[in-house]
Amino acid sequence: MEMASLLNIVTFMPVVGAIVLMMLPRNENQLIKSWAFLVTLVTFIASIPLFWYFDGNSAEIQFATVASWIPFIGASYHIGVDGISILLYLLTTFIMPLAILASWNSITERLKEYMIAMLILESAMLGVFISLDLLLFYVFWEAMLIPMYLLIGIWGGKRRIYAALKFVIYTMVGSVLMLVAILYLYFLNHNYTGGYTFDLLAMYNLNIPFGVQIWLFLAFALAFAIKVPMFPFHTWLPDAHVEAPTAGSVILAGVLLKMGTYGFLRFNLPLFPNAWEYFTPMFLYLGIIGILYGAWVAMVQTDVKKLVAYSSVSHLGFIVLGMFAMTVTSMQGGILQMINHGVSSGALFLAVGMIYERRHTREISEFGGVTRAMPVFSVFFMIICLSSLGLPGTNGFVGEFLILVGSYQSVPVFTIIATVGIIFAAAYLLWMFRRVMFGPLTEKNRSLTDLDGREITIMIPIIVMIFWIGIYPSTFTQKTEKTVVALLEKAKAAQVAYQMEQQREFPVEAQVITDSK
Repeated sequence: MEMASLLNIVTFMPVVGAIVLMMLPRNENQLIKSWAFLVTLVTFIASIPLFWYFDGNSAEIQFATVASWIPFIGASYHIGVDGISILLYLLTTFIMPLAILASWNSITERLKEYMIAMLILESAMLGVFISLDLLLFYVFWEAMLIPMYLLIGIWGGKRRIYAALKFVIYTMVGSVLMLVAILYLYFLNHNYTGGYTFDLLAMYNLNIPFGVQIWLFLAFALAFAIKVPMFPFHTWLPDAHVEAPTAGSVILAGVLLKMGTYGFLRFNLPLFPNAWEYFTPMFLYLGIIGILYGAWVAMVQTDVKKLVAYSSVSHLGFIVLGMFAMTVTSMQGGILQMINHGVSSGALFLAVGMIYERRHTREISEFGGVTRAMPVFSVFFMIICLSSLGLPGTNGFVGEFLILVGSYQSVPVFTIIATVGIIFAAAYLLWMFRRVMFGPLTEKNRSLTDLDGREITIMIPIIVMIFWIGIYPSTFTQKTEKTVVALLEKAKAAQVAYQMEQQREFPVEAQVITDSK
């Protein structure tokens, strides 16, 4: 089978599974769960050849499919992957079967609708990472909002409606401005070329004036900054995480937040390189603020799930630092850290969900001595916490190390400040682990049962990934290197060309700007 055909099959397999699920009897809960898990598992297995056959020595788009979609407006069904999107694509297919298993016993009402929403959500997320047509990308981007809104709003906690509405409103505000920018690019391309198209690769070749780049960059950046979420657009995240069911939190942390960082690399940097350079200091400051602010707020949380939510704000600040430091090493570290955060934070939410199902509370003060009642769980939980704080030998260390080494080459002061965030991460994670797992075994926790076979099955693949990436990261970095090098070379060439143009037009002012830099 051709890999292009396989990419299409894998992307829409969950939707086909959801259609079949609609035909199953509503009262056959075991059949519904088994079918949903089977679909996501087969989707993951089918996606592995895409990673295996992806040529890491090429920076070109691979496994591409181009077909006419809405020809009279120039919209096409154009998909494909490069070194950035292939990793995020595989991360999505990896997380979904684990999310289905995590929902096995916790979701009892409207199970059929829940599994349908999960499967549709998977296809929408996969579509975001492979879309090379701006209109197609926007359709997938908006499509994933609906099932995620339902997951939080129907199967969430006590404040689920508030959290779901806040999530949608925040995302829609950014999405509307991004749509305006997409339409502007569409007509701008027509003015330059005489043709109407939403093709992203064609728009990479546009020579967009600096003043226009500024506004278009901001429109796209707002949508992606909200999705990351970057400070100060992060306030929807703790509410969404706390109120979402366990699987919803896993998908939020594992995949949805990465769509923001992915969007910066797929759209903002190649389309608006000069605006990227102009706004780099601002985003470096926001990244550092996010690292420190997220860590400080996490340290004072009494709800363990909210602590993990704020830790995501802090960890994603490192990814922002790696992207805007603009070195090959820092950007590769940022991409790898997207995968690491998806694995480690997703695993933390899974662990919190497992203990919540037993105690029906997430208050740290309600626990203590859990390691005596749940020794197997404590081992898994300890490894995941150490991974999240960046212990050498785990995935978290490799990503953060590459980011810091690469960032120090271009922005040493920001890098030194960012390392403080690692210290705080160790503080709040180890402090939380000690209070939950050690100390006297309280009477309420004495009757806790350890992990069963299903839960151990969920944890084992995650532990394998933690040590695989931590010990042999080149399996993944070799897929991204050529793409990152080509992306940076093209962006820096555009930035240099703009500076030379400015020097020709305004020699004195341009020299002053160059000297100040």
